[in-house]
Amino acid sequence: MTLPRVPAPIVILVMAIILVGGAFVGFQMLTATAEIEEHATCENQTVAAGDPVTANLVSVDVYNGSRRAGLANRVSINLQRRGFLPGQIGNSEIEVESDGVTIVTSEPDDARVRLVAAQFGDVDIIEPAGSAPAENIVVVVGNDTNEDLAKGAPEEVETKTDLTVCIPVAPEVATGSQD
Repeated sequence: MTLPRVPAPIVILVMAIILVGGAFVGFQMLTATAEIEEHATCENQTVAAGDPVTANLVSVDVYNGSRRAGLANRVSINLQRRGFLPGQIGNSEIEVESDGVTIVTSEPDDARVRLVAAQFGDVDIIEPAGSAPAENIVVVVGNDTNEDLAKGAPEEVETKTDLTVCIPVAPEVATGSQD
């Protein structure tokens, strides 16, 4: 059985319609503005004075102030293995005098700062110069930083004051069910 032969002008017309339709749909998709739903990125949780602050309540930003490539990333991974929440990772723009570990905070007695500091052992703590307090604990690692954390470091520290922490939440995933 042979198929009937379609005249060339009809084939060209159908192809032109497909081309114009595709160009129209493509232009619509290219110039469409995406509607992004706003979701809360974290949920506030209060830890009462005298209660323990654990690693899963602490987000840590790690910045590399050394000449060793990837040091901040390796330190951040090791902190995450201990249960700390990941924060920003990058090269440090903060000037520090230490070649070891420096925590930059305006609240050196904060339980979260003390818990992070305990993971490294010997740590310098400095106050930031003219900037707003960071939401995460900011760690700057220098040339003499050992990427391995201190053995036997505490897993929790008691807070001396009520402390509000922002715990990251995952965006809701559509399940396909309709209400």
